Amino acid sequence: MPWNATSRSEIFVVDDDLATREVLSGTLSSAGYEVVCFVDGAALASQLRSHVPACIFIEVKMPERSGLELLKKLREESCPAPIFVTSANGDIATAVEAVRSGAVDFIEKPIDGARLVERMEAAVAELAEAGEDGFPDIVTHLPGCEPFTRREREVLARIAVGETNKEAARKLGLSSRTIEGYRASIMRKVGARNAAELLRRVLSQSRCA
Repeated sequence: MPWNATSRSEIFVVDDDLATREVLSGTLSSAGYEVVCFVDGAALASQLRSHVPACIFIEVKMPERSGLELLKKLREESCPAPIFVTSANGDIATAVEAVRSGAVDFIEKPIDGARLVERMEAAVAELAEAGEDGFPDIVTHLPGCEPFTRREREVLARIAVGETNKEAARKLGLSSRTIEGYRASIMRKVGARNAAELLRRVLSQSRCA
C-alpha cells in the first residue's frame, strides 16, 4: 500500500469498547490532537488509504480480528505510523508478542490519561529523532543472530550500560512492561538465558568489532 503524508496532529484509535474510545478520545483531544475512532481494523484500513496519522492505538482483543493480527498486517505493509497496543490483560506474554510484532509501547488498562499522553509523545519524539546511526558497536554487530529492530537496539544499548527496566523505560518514554518485552525479544534472538549471558556476548562482540 502506498502511504501518503503523515498528519502530526491526528491520532487513530481502534477499539470495539465504547468506554475506552471515549477515554482515549477525550484525553488526546484535550492534549490538542484530532482523534478518529474505529470499531474494527477494516474501518481503519479504509481511512489509512487516504492518509497516515501521527500514531495509532490498537486494542488487543477485538471480535473479528485480534489487535495483534492487525498490528502484524500493518507492519508487513510497512505502515510508517507508530503503533501502540492497549489491553486490559497486562501479562508479560502479551506485551512480548506485541513488541515482537512491532508495537512501540504496550498500554495497560485502565488508562491513565495524563501518563498516556506523556508516554505517547516521548515515544513518538524518540522515534522521530533516532536515526539508524549513533548506536554503540555492541548493539549493531552480533553476526549470526536474527536482526534487531531499531527499538531493540536502543533498549540493548540501555541494558549494556547497566540501566534497570525502570530507568530505560523513563529515558525511552515507554512502560517498564514494554521494556521487559523488548528484553525478552532481544534475549530470544541472541540465545541468552539471562542478562549476564546477554551482556557477555554483547561485550565480547564489541571487543572483536
